[in-house]
Amino acid sequence: MAFTIAVAGKGGTGKTTVAALTIDYLARMGKGSILAIDADPSMNLNLALGVEVEETIGSGREEIVGGIRTGQYNLGLDKQQAFRLMIQECLVETEHFDLLAMGRPEGPGCYCAPNHLLRQSIDALASSYTFVVIDNEAGLEHISRRTTRDVDLLFVISDPTVRGLVAAQRVFELVAELGSRVHRAHLIVNRAPGDTNGHPQLAPELANKVAELQLPLLGVLPQDPAVAQWDVLGRPLITLPPDTPLRQHLEALLTQVLPFGQDGRQR
Repeated sequence: MAFTIAVAGKGGTGKTTVAALTIDYLARMGKGSILAIDADPSMNLNLALGVEVEETIGSGREEIVGGIRTGQYNLGLDKQQAFRLMIQECLVETEHFDLLAMGRPEGPGCYCAPNHLLRQSIDALASSYTFVVIDNEAGLEHISRRTTRDVDLLFVISDPTVRGLVAAQRVFELVAELGSRVHRAHLIVNRAPGDTNGHPQLAPELANKVAELQLPLLGVLPQDPAVAQWDVLGRPLITLPPDTPLRQHLEALLTQVLPFGQDGRQR
């Protein structure tokens, strides 16, 4: 069974950046195959990873459902096979990871039989990988609607503001509603200013807010000028140099929660 990591947070917090660099870290550690799922309708993960996406699950689903409704479904296959073939056509394969883009949100009838088949098909695909990393939207739509698998590890990303922490709290409330579908969830505060030694830290009022809201803070990531520069130039974020502050601090956090240590040994 794949170890599944999801990254969520409101827009502008650096959620996709964290997801992309997590995927790159797993690839460099060489601990197994990786399936990246872009479950955010804004679809930025492929840009951060430096790959092109031509087809999405959303558009493929609509084609199949439309064919069923109009009686034009005559592929000579059952519906489960059709969904699996469609997913294979949407899959972008690279040397280090594969990418699946969910595309736009589902329309009415999100709990209908076609979506049940779609979930089963994605789970069947994901089961053949060692790791699955999901770049989710803040509402955890694909997890809560059961169109993607259970989550072993969830990162909720916030910016260093009280408003961002309150938004993160809402995500944790949804996690509580999902119950055992999310096994572990952690808060990561991104783009925090550095102290006199350059280490990112929360302002006292923000640290107090984290404690007040009882948020499970894993750590703090720095405001890294290299990320802004790469965005301006349109470079894939996974090409950031290994000594950039963001990479170093994120990888230090990852070693605390992944099923293997920095030396690559299984925990």
